[in-house]
Amino acid sequence: MDFDYDLFVIGGGSGGVRAARVAAAEGAKVGLAEEYRMGGTCVIRGCVPKKLMVFASEYREMFENARSYGWDVKDGDFHWPKFQSHLASELDRLEEIYRNLLRSSDVAVHDSRARLVDPHTIELADGDKKTAKHILIATGGYPVKPDLPNADLGITSNDIFNLKELPKSILIIGGGYIACEFACILNGMGVEVVQYYRGAQILRGFDDEGRGLVADLMREKGIDLRTGTNIVEMKRASDHNPDYEGGTSSDAAMIEDHEVITRKQTSDKTGPIWVKATNGTERVFDQVLFATGRSPNTQDMGLEEAGVKLGRRHEIIVDDYSQTSAPSIYAVGDVTNRVQLTPVAIREGMAFVETVFKGNPTKPDHELIPSAIFTQPEFGTIGLTEEEARDQEPIEVYCTSFRPMQTAFAGRPDRILMKLVVSRETRKVLGCHIVSPYAGEMIQLAGIAVKMGATKEDFDRTVAVHPTMSEEIVTMKTPMRTA
Repeated sequence: MDFDYDLFVIGGGSGGVRAARVAAAEGAKVGLAEEYRMGGTCVIRGCVPKKLMVFASEYREMFENARSYGWDVKDGDFHWPKFQSHLASELDRLEEIYRNLLRSSDVAVHDSRARLVDPHTIELADGDKKTAKHILIATGGYPVKPDLPNADLGITSNDIFNLKELPKSILIIGGGYIACEFACILNGMGVEVVQYYRGAQILRGFDDEGRGLVADLMREKGIDLRTGTNIVEMKRASDHNPDYEGGTSSDAAMIEDHEVITRKQTSDKTGPIWVKATNGTERVFDQVLFATGRSPNTQDMGLEEAGVKLGRRHEIIVDDYSQTSAPSIYAVGDVTNRVQLTPVAIREGMAFVETVFKGNPTKPDHELIPSAIFTQPEFGTIGLTEEEARDQEPIEVYCTSFRPMQTAFAGRPDRILMKLVVSRETRKVLGCHIVSPYAGEMIQLAGIAVKMGATKEDFDRTVAVHPTMSEEIVTMKTPMRTA
């Protein structure tokens, strides 16, 4: 059978674009469909704009620190529209780079939603059908809102970059990395931030000591972090109390003044949001941000009709080589709900091309993946947490926490954490956890050593770079505890 394409990719994010380009370089005829903007979640509404917001939010503390170092610096006002305009231009530039890379690779781009008709046929939004020998699904995921009345009043991480103005106050629901990152970002930009998380501690699944320190430092920086707390009810403040006419300070749970001049109408579809928490607290916020998880983007794609099995969270089920239950269809990235990280999606896309177009069956490596949470300070991690490791085998824990030189000089209470989890039998470093400015940069390099199977003695033999924060990772000689 003659096909229109050797490979058709559905999804223009990092994983799909990389697979399309590399397959085309091998001589394959490749088509790609993307319904929104090229670059996917990471470039357009995720990692890249978020990191630029992180940078923007850090300057307020920099101004404070600069005065301690002798600079005559005045605090300025953060101008959200100016930043947002520059951000939009940068995302436009990056999207064009993605398009140019596909163009130069001779990948046929279809700016359209695509769904499956059968294991070899794709239908575009205009009804045009394309056939392909192989199909790769790389449609990523999307943020979900809880099943709660009036949840549509809240926003998600997809919306935060497009706000016309920064809210004066915001309630963030969730305790994962997205919730914590945006809590720090918005706090740095001068927004009053309250964060509710139903669990006992934020950042579930990360090292307990590290996430505890991150929580403490978030509170020290002014974030009102409430664990063991969730939202039970929300509505427009004007719907809850028709006499409400504005004001969202922390003490303005609800205004009960019946002598207000301006009466808001219950039909008002904009304005502050009244929220009731599980502990009975009632508050009013300008915005509510739900960071309560992400779901694979598999809706209305014809997957099951084409023979592709889905899991209980609607993820595409794949084998070790990213092949679905339909032999001609593969899937990579967040849509498979394996490891939701952009570099992992890219690796999976590369492994797919090695397997299908180079005749070199390759499994994507999901072991010992370094990652970073861009809270303030950052949290970099690779390998087992202390809790996971001690359940697996006898361990030693090397750990230090101290005030870094730069902010200690400025009189700030900031602290950082360096931690190695070591096997007592093999001496291998099983996990490395860093809470510190630039922890993301540090864990990338430490990750190489851990991935190679370095022992604690390998770390010890490495000469320290002084004076740096990272030198502590090679100068911890005595275990803090054993388990």
